[in-house]
This record gives sequence, structure tokens and C-alpha cells, in this order.
Amino acid sequence: MSKASISVIIPTVNEMENLKRCITAVRAASNTEIIVVDGKSRDKTREIASDLGVRVIGTDRSRGLQMNLGAEKASSEILLFLHADTLVPAGFSKEIRNILKRAPGAVGAFGLSIDAPGISYRIIEFFVGLRSNYLKMVYGDQAIFTKRETFRALGGFPDQPLMEDLEFIRQARRRRPIIVSKLKVRTSARRWQRLGPLKTTLLNQLLIMAYLAGVSPKSLSRIYYRKRRK
Repeated sequence: MSKASISVIIPTVNEMENLKRCITAVRAASNTEIIVVDGKSRDKTREIASDLGVRVIGTDRSRGLQMNLGAEKASSEILLFLHADTLVPAGFSKEIRNILKRAPGAVGAFGLSIDAPGISYRIIEFFVGLRSNYLKMVYGDQAIFTKRETFRALGGFPDQPLMEDLEFIRQARRRRPIIVSKLKVRTSARRWQRLGPLKTTLLNQLLIMAYLAGVSPKSLSRIYYRKRRK
């Protein structure tokens, strides 16, 4: 397992500003395969990925669908699902291999740090840490990883317009150990900056509660993206 390869699957939609940094951070590790699964970007995302020499696959715009397709096309026994606006930490590949060596059937993720100064972001990081370590609820921006056979056994990500990571982890928690690394990915603050940290956090929590109460992901997606546009 120490030398097992890792397929890093990066779903993208209009990520030309972030993609190069994301890929460069991954390439600091050896024995990794990078697959960019693009959901019909209108910018130069695909061209940038191609110029960097990584594999590019095109499909419809749906993060769950994109990540499942990347997993299907991956050649490695270990899968890492990475958002394009998120940077993996130094030593990430060794950490993943060690975790999955200790717990081969686990689903793992990293801690979260946000790429912006300010007490609001430190508070968000603190509560993400509590949620991750005590409730074992990790989200996609924490770079979820697992072995291919585990991913298949769990049925992959649901093809839905929102909460695909939440639903995957909900299913995984019932059947597999969830392990959170002490290492932290560094993610962009952009999703909090549009509405502000407080409003964004409140909106996210309301959407999660609505989802758990049975509101459809399609309806929630319309609310979420309408608020982001404002």
C-alpha cells in the first residue's frame, strides 16, 4: 500500500483561475494520476488542463456525475476527490496511503483551512473541525478519499445538483469508518465572500436542514444559486 498510486479526480466548471495551482500542488507528490472532469466550462479550464498534460474528460454539469465518471475512468486503487479551488497539503499522498493501510475500508478526508485572514474564517474552521472530528461529517471541500472498491460498494456519489457530498458521507457513515486527517487542505474563501461569512454559513445550514427534512436537491439548488448570484 505504501507505493499504491492515487487517482486525483477534479470536477470543474469555469475554474481557469484556480486549476493550475490545484494541479501544481498535487504534482508535488509522486505516483499520482490527475483526471479533470469538466462540466461544459465556458472559459479556458479545459485548455489549461490539457496544456498541463493532465487527462481531461468532458461531461454534463453535475458534480456527482463528474466525480463518478472520473472514478470510473481512474486507473488507481485509491481515489481522491478534489475541488479545483482547494490545495492539498504537503505530504497528502503519504497520509492517504497510511490511513487506508490502517483502515482499508474507510472513507477519509482532510481538515479544512480557508485561504483568507480574519476571525470569521477562523471560527468557521473551528466549527468545521468539531463537525468533522466528533460528528464524522466531512464535505467535498475537505478532499474526500477512499479505495476504489469501497467507493463502488457505497454506490458512488448521487447524481443530484446539490448535497452530493453530504449524501455520500451520510451513507458511508452507516457502513464504514470515517477518518479525518490532522493535515489540512487550504480552500478558497470565495464561497463565503459573495454573501459574507455569516450569511453564507447561515444559508448553508438552512439548506442542510431543509435537505435532511426532505426538500429536493433540485429545489435547494435553485435557492442556493439564486442567492449566490445576488
